[in-house]
Amino acid sequence: MSGGGMGGWSMLRSMRSRDEISAHRLQHGVARRIVGFAQPYRRDIVVFLATVVLAAMIGVATPVLAGKVIDAITRGGTEASALVVQLALVIAALAVADALLSLVQRWYSARIGEGIILNLRTRVYDHVQRMPLQFFTRTQTGALISRLNNDVLGAQRAFTSTLSGVVSNVIQLVLTAAVMFTLSWQITALSLVLLPVFIIPARRVGRRLAEITRESYNLDAKMNATMTERFGVSGALLVKLFGQPDNEARRFAARAERVRDIGIQSAMYSRTFFVAMLLVASLAQALTYGLGGWLAVTGSVSAGTVVTLALLLTRLYGPLTALSNVRVDVMSAMVSFDRVYEVLDLRPAITEKAAAVTVPRGDGRVEFRSVRFRYPSAAEISLASLEEVAALDRTATEPVLRGVSFTVEPGQMVALVGPSGAGKSTLSMLISRLYDVTDGQVLVGGVDVRDASLDSLRDEIGVVTQDSHLFHETIAENLRYAKPAATDDELWAALAGAQVADLVRSLPDGLDTVVGERGYRFSGGEKQRIAIARVLLKAPSIVILDEATAHLDSESEAAVQQALSVALTGRTALVIAHRLSTVREADQILVLDQGRIVERGRHEELVAVGGLYAELYRTQFAVADSATPYQDATGPEPVTLPMRSYVADEALPPAAAN
Repeated sequence: MSGGGMGGWSMLRSMRSRDEISAHRLQHGVARRIVGFAQPYRRDIVVFLATVVLAAMIGVATPVLAGKVIDAITRGGTEASALVVQLALVIAALAVADALLSLVQRWYSARIGEGIILNLRTRVYDHVQRMPLQFFTRTQTGALISRLNNDVLGAQRAFTSTLSGVVSNVIQLVLTAAVMFTLSWQITALSLVLLPVFIIPARRVGRRLAEITRESYNLDAKMNATMTERFGVSGALLVKLFGQPDNEARRFAARAERVRDIGIQSAMYSRTFFVAMLLVASLAQALTYGLGGWLAVTGSVSAGTVVTLALLLTRLYGPLTALSNVRVDVMSAMVSFDRVYEVLDLRPAITEKAAAVTVPRGDGRVEFRSVRFRYPSAAEISLASLEEVAALDRTATEPVLRGVSFTVEPGQMVALVGPSGAGKSTLSMLISRLYDVTDGQVLVGGVDVRDASLDSLRDEIGVVTQDSHLFHETIAENLRYAKPAATDDELWAALAGAQVADLVRSLPDGLDTVVGERGYRFSGGEKQRIAIARVLLKAPSIVILDEATAHLDSESEAAVQQALSVALTGRTALVIAHRLSTVREADQILVLDQGRIVERGRHEELVAVGGLYAELYRTQFAVADSATPYQDATGPEPVTLPMRSYVADEALPPAAAN
């Protein structure tokens, strides 16, 4: 009954996803795209299907030969023994051939399936990397990973289990039915009487199993989300500081207990289904033996025919039940492909021109010409299914920059200051080409960044953010992310320039020290200095500092400032200021407000004008006055405090707040 069992399981699996499949609307032309995708594997698919056909034919031939053995035994005679031996040898040869075919079939199935998984995953991964930053601020990470795992595996099944199952079941069903009706149409018709008795209850079981399976998936997703949040470094810290471990354990246990209960129900429903299937098939066999035996006694059929029909019956129920749901199986595979293509069809916001030019190495000149910019709407860069919303917002966002023009000459340091939301970080993102301007031009080394090759542009620009990210890898691997071919000597030189070499040497594993998730094994200042070392290793001509010392204490800030002084030597620098005192020596200060440059000049000039910069300056030091006596701009430099309410972090676009 292995054939029946596999067919029944295929049908049950189809029923579980029937509701979700029927609710999904396929894109136009998805079938044609699937056929096109299969082109590189067409020869392998042909060989694979040939093995499936041969295996199906062997599966039908073996019961027929077994019936002939019974007939030879019942006839007796001098030639009976020789015929029985010959038939037994043929059956054995077919068994060996079937075993070999199963190995060949499995090899080709794995070759095709794994090749498809490799191609799809690498294409999706490469494509997702090219999506704009705002795509990642909107998308649920788990939903995106699901496309790379679950849906890719579902697409793979289209060419392995689904395709082979349909071909094998059709051939096996046609051959088995033809042989059975040829041997005895009466017995064949009687054996099929019980088929509805099996299929109708099975569909009800399938619907109930679908319900509890769906609930199980939802609970699993919630548990995974809980574990992901609580087991991350930030989440674990929050739980320890504010959480209640007993309550957390109880909440998790309640969900886990429900998953246990559902698992028991699912196991019982599944087992009941298979027991019912085996029972119905056994009853059908009993009918076959009963009617067939009566016909054999009356001389209408031979004993071997009865045995052949009984054996063939076991190969009839499986294909019938599987093919009754073939549409859902095919649709399941097509939906998986469709969901993968949904992601692949998202147009990357940043693309490199075919005739891209190389940014001159070491030039360092940056120019903005009447730059206007708005962040793309959700409908332009995301998918509703990845955000778990009914429909994406198509409303065009308000402009963030409105006609910004300025020039930074090579080697100059320019500071960007202004209230939160003024557009400071957006300017830095346009230089790095994380986004493209809506109107106007951004030039690096005299080349419009939209005309530049992405590699040459990245080589020219280094960025240090307020929360520099480190991968959960070694210090050496994190540094070589900027320069893969760097030698150990180059790594140590970069670490020395960032004032962190002594710390790394003091670690037991040195450069091979794993930094931990997001670099949490190091303090904020140490992590920032490692990030600065990464920039030094890259040796760009332009350095962008986006609130690089915003989250540091005074001691850590002093160490990072010393490292930054090395990083900025001889390079063009754009500094987004969190503390106004850090930009007093800037060659030029640009004051932004509501997407426009409202003031520009050096520190003393802007304070004397008495505009927005002077207001920010006085307000910042007015707060500091609570700790130290107020000193005006002409006196000794005062101590400054973080002013989040006036000059805040803008590392993410507005959609990040969603």
